[in-house]
Amino acid sequence: MKQYLDLLEHILDKGELKTDRTGTGTKSTFGYQMRFDLNEGFPLLTTKKVHLKSVIQELLWFIKGDTNIKYLVDNGVRIWNEWPYQIFKKSDDYNNETMKEFVLKIKNDDAFAKKHGELGPVYGKQWRHFEGPNGLFVDQLQEVIEMIKTNPSSRRLIVNSWNPPLIPEMALPPCHMMFHFYVNNNKLSCQLYQRSADTFLGIPFNIPSYALLTMMIAQVCNLELGDFVHTLGDAHIYNDHLEQVDLQLTRNPKPLPNMILNKEIKNIEDFKYEDFTLEGYNPHPLIKGKVSV
Repeated sequence: MKQYLDLLEHILDKGELKTDRTGTGTKSTFGYQMRFDLNEGFPLLTTKKVHLKSVIQELLWFIKGDTNIKYLVDNGVRIWNEWPYQIFKKSDDYNNETMKEFVLKIKNDDAFAKKHGELGPVYGKQWRHFEGPNGLFVDQLQEVIEMIKTNPSSRRLIVNSWNPPLIPEMALPPCHMMFHFYVNNNKLSCQLYQRSADTFLGIPFNIPSYALLTMMIAQVCNLELGDFVHTLGDAHIYNDHLEQVDLQLTRNPKPLPNMILNKEIKNIEDFKYEDFTLEGYNPHPLIKGKVSV
């Protein structure tokens, strides 16, 4: 995936120091785009190992419309734990529990999970239950799938996670905030707009997540695969990831793997973790980095 390494080099070359909400500091640029032909292989980084289980389970969690980390915790996915834990530490219920103890409580205590595992109306809520005035709501994901099937030439094949009145209620406002489908020559393409792009930790998950979503929707709509286009707003490398990025840039990309979907699935809500098989993934070793919250 030379496209990703080119992004890292672009930020190192063109980026400027910029403060940020977390206080970590970044090297940042504004406006960048990558394109991946989904017929050339599944765009999963090979210059470091990416935890594919987390990618798949998080995507299924979005599709379910879920906003509580219990589903993720129960399935061994840790990528969202930091945000509710930081909120929990400010609550009256906090009694010096470690992150590990917090996660165990989420896993084993349904009442605790319901109270302290909730992230607010984040991605899944907006995809499946986008609220408008007078209590009306839209299931954006189902509507866009139906529109792809019935009116594929539409230029309105959009799902938007940015719901301004509800932003204050979210543990983290949507970073990958809007995606737009395009059908031509019986091929489905998807463009994602991402307002904030943590290029070392976040982007390696976002690319395969939306590529996989495109593959799933193409299958349920009986379409072939086109491109995944990833458009970035504030594309940055956190200051405490610079050494890891330098290491990653010394590695040569390997051939992309192939993702096989269970062809029997015809409804987006019927996909399960077992319906995805990755073949030919032989990445370089994992490179760890701290999440800035």
